[in-house]
Amino acid sequence: MGAFKAYDFRGTFGKDFDLETVYKFGYFLPSLLKADKVLVGRDMRVSTPQMFEALAKGITDAGADVYDMGLTTTPMVYYFTAQHGFDASVMITASHNPKDHNGLKVSRTNALPVGYDTGLGELERRIQEEKVVPAAQKGRIIAHDVKAEYLEFQSRYHSDLSNLRIVMDCSHGMASILAKEIFGQAVTYLFDTLDGTFPNHEANPLEPKNVVALQEKVLETKADIGVIYDGDADRVMFVDEKGDFIPPDLMIALLGHYFIEEKHYPGKVLQDIRTSKSVAEYIETMGGEMEIWRVGRAYAALKLREIDGAFGGEFAGHYYFRDFFYSDSAMIASQVLLHVFSKMKEKGLAVSQVISNVKQYANSGEINFTIQKKKEAMEAVKDFFCQQETPIRFMDFDGYRVEFPDWWFNIRPSNTEPYLRLLLEARTQEMLDEKLSTIRNILKDYQE
Repeated sequence: MGAFKAYDFRGTFGKDFDLETVYKFGYFLPSLLKADKVLVGRDMRVSTPQMFEALAKGITDAGADVYDMGLTTTPMVYYFTAQHGFDASVMITASHNPKDHNGLKVSRTNALPVGYDTGLGELERRIQEEKVVPAAQKGRIIAHDVKAEYLEFQSRYHSDLSNLRIVMDCSHGMASILAKEIFGQAVTYLFDTLDGTFPNHEANPLEPKNVVALQEKVLETKADIGVIYDGDADRVMFVDEKGDFIPPDLMIALLGHYFIEEKHYPGKVLQDIRTSKSVAEYIETMGGEMEIWRVGRAYAALKLREIDGAFGGEFAGHYYFRDFFYSDSAMIASQVLLHVFSKMKEKGLAVSQVISNVKQYANSGEINFTIQKKKEAMEAVKDFFCQQETPIRFMDFDGYRVEFPDWWFNIRPSNTEPYLRLLLEARTQEMLDEKLSTIRNILKDYQE
């Protein structure tokens, strides 16, 4: 089944999976996670009502109860899974994917993520091999209204942002149900109504064309900063007062001003293997210590819990917090980061100046190469450079991260597509261009 991925269940609705599969997913989930009640949230996609109906029927046919949260963000599901003691939860969403996609994100006790290696693989096997035998005593569907409690929780991160001019793009996604109640009416909002057809742009802020409307509005209104959320509001990204997109990993460094300097939180800071070296160097000036781990919530949330880290983040705009059950929340991240920028503005620093103080390297961004023999290609790149110079640091999880005194690269295979993903960083743009050209020449022999 093409919808079972490393981190969740996701694909084109009606093509990669059908409603029967969703029904069976619901039916086998309670026994898999040993749960007699399942918390379910959902996004605004056109196919979501059908998905909920099929999923809920499967869960109740298994004899378990469905606690229906209605329309929610994904972090709301994480919060109430842990806070209200659920052993199983599902968020119906395809996050940042196109409008014809949908999916299911599963969590277990304490909002721990369930990935392919930690349960979804077994669920796939049961769906394919085992029979459905509806329980004699079916479960119930119980309305579980949680918005007021969640807003109360979010209010602990509230601060006075009145000195900032903010433009906020909700991408017609689930951030729309919270943003105005958290940030108020002083913000200029874009696309803040729920619409699963995404009439203005898709809900993927990492795609440059989807950020254009925000960039234009920031310049038009002479705003200090622009904020943009993805479809299920677990990721957030920013543009500065010049309309320039801010690499999301750099924001991990700025979270340190709040959690390390202001709140004095103990514990390491987590980053993924693609994160700029600038982040660790900046955090270390505050007395913080970085931990590097694999890409994806299925790994990051578990790692942050394992090390009892204060907070962490990813290149893709996920930010994780100890105070949020080691899970990611775009609303917490945006409140904290806007607080930091507000304090910086009081010191006379514009957003672009704050970012320039963090960014110390030329960065390629993540580049995809269409390659079938991914392992061989990775080895070729690694061997070429390691034979020329001894690395000062070498990591071999999630592909390779190989660091030299003045530059580094990460090369990693996609879990779901025939892509090899490359990111490199160097002290100068000239060095970056030279190393990238060399790697492109090596990879030519492996491309289709």
